[in-house]
Amino acid sequence: MKAVFIDANPTLAAVAERLHLTADPELRVNRQPDITSEQIPAALGDAEIIIVDHTHLPTAIARQCAALKHVVFLGTGARSYMNPEELAELGIEVHIIKGYGDTAVAECAFALLWAGAKGFAKMDRGMRAGNWLRTDAVQLTGKTLGLVGFGGIAAEMARLAQGAGMKVLAWNRSPKSHPGVTFVELDELLAQSHAVSLHLLLNDETRGMISAERIARMRDGAILVNTARGALVDEAAMIAALRSGKIGHAGLDVFDVEPMPAQHPLYELDNVTLSAHSAFRTPEASDNLVQAALNHCRRVSGQGEQQ
Repeated sequence: MKAVFIDANPTLAAVAERLHLTADPELRVNRQPDITSEQIPAALGDAEIIIVDHTHLPTAIARQCAALKHVVFLGTGARSYMNPEELAELGIEVHIIKGYGDTAVAECAFALLWAGAKGFAKMDRGMRAGNWLRTDAVQLTGKTLGLVGFGGIAAEMARLAQGAGMKVLAWNRSPKSHPGVTFVELDELLAQSHAVSLHLLLNDETRGMISAERIARMRDGAILVNTARGALVDEAAMIAALRSGKIGHAGLDVFDVEPMPAQHPLYELDNVTLSAHSAFRTPEASDNLVQAALNHCRRVSGQGEQQ
């Protein structure tokens, strides 16, 4: 079988070429991170496997890829870029990758939480503009962190927060337990938490889950952190809450539209720290991610996985 990494940026291209083994399925790395959906069929050619990092694969485009049987999506959010059910009807199986960057993403979420609590982004902007801008900070030791969704990333976030002396609450759609974490209903979590961090997959059930009504149930002045998916939150309601102070600060690595459009309202707000969907971008996570993708290719072609 043949595979094409269709939209490799320089970093992931180098990792893929380094980790690809001679005995592996043939792999072509297309160093074209800005490839359009319409260019995919020609770039894929007769390959049966496509590795996708960030490019949309509409069903109509996939239909033009005659040999395509497997999509390996680099992450968990494939549904934001393609319709797995429609692809399945064409005989194309979508594979996702979990757990590759749990520590990296949790560290980013924790950094956004810390930056929001201390006002670093606002002070940095002010000082660069020539102003000696001091802000009052939030002391996180002794405060409560609420984790909405509890998988590998949230477990790492809990570890970091506990190390900082925070109390950790969590809500998950299915029952779970974890040392040092108290699981509660979502409304209770929102009401009690000084900071709320989102760790959910995006699907029809979770889209818009942090609605205006749920934001209203949050503690006044709470910090909101989102390193999961932008569409989990009603963006207009979040912006209104940031303007009113209902949400004291938002640390955001993900957005409804990416890259963020020019003139976006979030750019105008001082109580927001923005990160360009980069939580997972560490060398360790990149190696884990690409190795997992290659293992998918090995498995579907009948070869064993590599560690």
